[in-house]
Amino acid sequence: MEKKHKPAEKSSLHARNKHKSRYDFDALKLALPELAEFVAANKYGDESIDFANPEAVKTLNKALLKCFYQIDFWNIPDGYLCPPIPGRADYIHYAADLLASCNAQKIPTGKKIKVLDVGVGANSVYPIIGSREYGWQFVGSDIDNLAVKCAKSIVAANANLAKNVEIRLQTVKSEVFKNIIRKEEKFDLTICNPPFHTSAEEANAGSQRKNRNLGNKNYANPVLNFGGKNAELWTKGGEVAFVGKMIEESKLFKNQCLWFTSLVSKSENLGAIYAMLKRTEAVEVRTSEMTTGNKITRIVAWTFLDTAQQNAWVKAW
Repeated sequence: MEKKHKPAEKSSLHARNKHKSRYDFDALKLALPELAEFVAANKYGDESIDFANPEAVKTLNKALLKCFYQIDFWNIPDGYLCPPIPGRADYIHYAADLLASCNAQKIPTGKKIKVLDVGVGANSVYPIIGSREYGWQFVGSDIDNLAVKCAKSIVAANANLAKNVEIRLQTVKSEVFKNIIRKEEKFDLTICNPPFHTSAEEANAGSQRKNRNLGNKNYANPVLNFGGKNAELWTKGGEVAFVGKMIEESKLFKNQCLWFTSLVSKSENLGAIYAMLKRTEAVEVRTSEMTTGNKITRIVAWTFLDTAQQNAWVKAW
C-alpha cells in the first residue's frame, strides 16, 4: 500500500505539548523495553501499535509516562480508563495559560499552585503531567475505592510524585466538591473530565463506533481499547447533569477557588452549561477549544472573583 505523507508535528496540539511530534518508538522502546512486543509496521510501513488492543495502549502509556515524565511505575486495573496522554497534556497546558492570564501572562509554577482533579481515576494522569511539567500540588478525588487505591499506589511508588499529589476518596457519590475541599482550604484551579454519556447503552454504542474505526472486527462485543468503568464513562443526565452539579456546588466554594474548569465533549451542551453559569452568577466565563486528532473538545472555565479579587489572589504567587 502506498505510504501516506504524515506531518512531523501534530499542529492541533498546544505549543508546549511534548507530544506534538509523532511517536518516536525507538526512544519509547529504550525507555520501556516491554513496549517492543507491541510495536510493528502498519499497512503504510510505519512503526506503530494496534490501538484496538487494550494491553498495547496501556503499555504505550507506560512508555510515554516514563520517557517524558520520569514515571517509573504506572499501572491500572483491567477495564479502567487508560487515557490518551497527548490530550490530557493539552488540558494541563491550557489550564496553565488560564492561570497565566491572571498573572501578567506568566505561568505560575511550583508548589504554591494547588489544583483539584475531580475524578482522578485509577490512572492519575492529570496530576502526573501537571506536577511534572509545572511543579504544581495536586489533590485528586474519586468515588471509586479501587481507583483511589490504585492512584495512591502510583503516587507512593514514584518519589517525584509523593510530595506533590494527594488522593482523596469522595464518600458521597452524588457530590463533587463537598467532602473534598476542606474548610479554609484554597485551590487555584479545579479540572475535570466528566463522564459524558447518559447511559451504559450509549457508552457501549460509542465503544462500538470507536472499535469499527480502529478496524477491530469484534466491535459487536467491544473491548474498550482505552478502558473505562461505568462512573468514568456515563452518568444519569450525561455531562450536562454532571457539570451542572459541579457548577451548583462551585458557588458554595466561590471564595476558595480562583478558577473552576471542566471539559465539555459535546458542543450542543454548551448552551445549557452557559445558562447554568449565568443563573449561578459566575463573574467570568471562558471557553477554549482543544483539538486532538479529529476530536474537538472544549474547556469551560468560570470564576466568582472579579478582577480586583483575582489580582489580590495572585499576589500570593
